[in-house]
Amino acid sequence: MNFRMNKLLKKMMVALLSLGLAQAVWADNVPDFKETFQAAEQGFAAAQYNLGLMYANGQGVRQDDAQAVQWYRKAAEQGYAQAQYNLGVMYDNGRGVRQDYIQAVQWYRKAAEQGLADAQYNLGMMYANGQGVRQDYAEAVRWFRKTAEQGLAKAQYNLGLSYAQGQGVSQDYVQAVRWYRKAAEQGHADAQNNLGVMYDNGKGVRQDYTNAVQWYRKAAEQGHAGAQINLGMMYEKGQGVHQNYAKAVEWYHKAAEQGHAQAQNNLGVMYDNGQGVRQDYAQAVQWYLKAAEQGYADAQYNLGLMYEKGQGVRQSKIVAKEWFKKACANGDKQSCDVYRQLD
Repeated sequence: MNFRMNKLLKKMMVALLSLGLAQAVWADNVPDFKETFQAAEQGFAAAQYNLGLMYANGQGVRQDDAQAVQWYRKAAEQGYAQAQYNLGVMYDNGRGVRQDYIQAVQWYRKAAEQGLADAQYNLGMMYANGQGVRQDYAEAVRWFRKTAEQGLAKAQYNLGLSYAQGQGVSQDYVQAVRWYRKAAEQGHADAQNNLGVMYDNGKGVRQDYTNAVQWYRKAAEQGHAGAQINLGMMYEKGQGVHQNYAKAVEWYHKAAEQGHAQAQNNLGVMYDNGQGVRQDYAQAVQWYLKAAEQGYADAQYNLGLMYEKGQGVRQSKIVAKEWFKKACANGDKQSCDVYRQLD
């Protein structure tokens, strides 16, 4: 078995929920510290909230998370939604208080019930991740939907992902496409990539490689590694674009430099086969090794072949066998066969 495996990425969907829990809501045009402090001392909730922001940001005063928490709490206890949300963030991240997901959920919920989109989203995330509450995908979807309908892109993405995966709702690719598109049109890179995947595979829409390329490109240009490798594949295969190995290499390289194991393997294959670049076994080995060290089975197999043949490295059946063994342990059947033949 002398051929190099080029099992390119099957345009996998991004399966990670966008966490985004850490951002507090900052007020615009925060006033002078002395004025704010005086108003806060008099019990004005907006001033207490702004004073919390000033301590959290170190604006006009030394940065102090514990003081920020104190003033957020005063405003939050008066029902000030943004203060409730920010207090939840502080508990969520353990800033100024001991990290406490139950308290975070409590404050997110208070703000969410007042309709604050960021709080609704974060509450959905707590349910999705089972932090501070029992994991409940249906409840996560309920909160994602509330904030998605307010136009929050990351909630629209997560709602689309829930439909695509059938988590908390019945699997529905048409609905997944609908919500991915809403987020994608706002520039959400994960949503753009996943919308490309839907067009690429004909799920929820008619298969359309040209549209797939369009959405992959939008995400890839934002630095999305998964989209970069997907776009590279389209150029390599000539799907939705004219086949162009040099362009494929360009996009694989961008993703590979971000540490994307499949892109590193694919780039190795291009150097190995001299596609889009001058054939260079040493470069192929370099990229295979980077992916192999991340546990990527295809790269481990490919690296084993290089050692077996002595291409780009000194020939070593012993080292080759080690890499075949690793690939076999990672589920690559072809490597298992080669490993047994070398016994």
